[in-house]
Amino acid sequence: MKTFWGSLLMFAVVGWVQAAPMYEENFTRVEGETVPDAIMVLDGQFAVKGTGPDRCLELPGSPLESFGVLFGKAAAASGNREVEARIYATKTGRKFPTFAAGLSGVNGYKVRISPAKNAVELVLGDALEVKASAPFVWKSGEWTHLKLRSVLVGTGVQVQGKAWQGADEPKDWTLKFEATELPSPGMAGVWGMPFSGTPIRFDDFKVTEVK
Repeated sequence: MKTFWGSLLMFAVVGWVQAAPMYEENFTRVEGETVPDAIMVLDGQFAVKGTGPDRCLELPGSPLESFGVLFGKAAAASGNREVEARIYATKTGRKFPTFAAGLSGVNGYKVRISPAKNAVELVLGDALEVKASAPFVWKSGEWTHLKLRSVLVGTGVQVQGKAWQGADEPKDWTLKFEATELPSPGMAGVWGMPFSGTPIRFDDFKVTEVK
């Protein structure tokens, strides 16, 4: 009996963390520089650059504003979604870029790298209200992985975020925040702020439904 219930519990846990892909884009099959139709450019001169496996979405280093794109289908509900992306950026002297990946559109939650603060942050909305923060030593000129998950908990939502550089993904979520109100439904997205004056590159978009 213990074996049966132990197996059942393990199945439930594994079933919760496994996710079915809803949207993926790595740009290797995109021809030319035009942004794919499934990606909505909010603002900024985004274009597909590079060759072969190095193709990615690139945001120019100017103007020095905040720009973003949305992708995948708009979520009918605000929970049980996960977004992943890789982002490449560089600093110039003491000027640092800032970049993020998020769920539920412009007004939703985002996991953001703030190199000038040596921090990874969980922010909400267009005003970028910081809900949680943790130390993060960002290395210029390396790809950064961002992952954000939103799961329904009772009548609210728990948002979890993590970031890493290199091949090994951290086992635990770095950032956690619970809210009693659900964010508005919306698409996943990525954002870049090229304050260093150099391009920011985005790749390996993935949106999954957490079951």
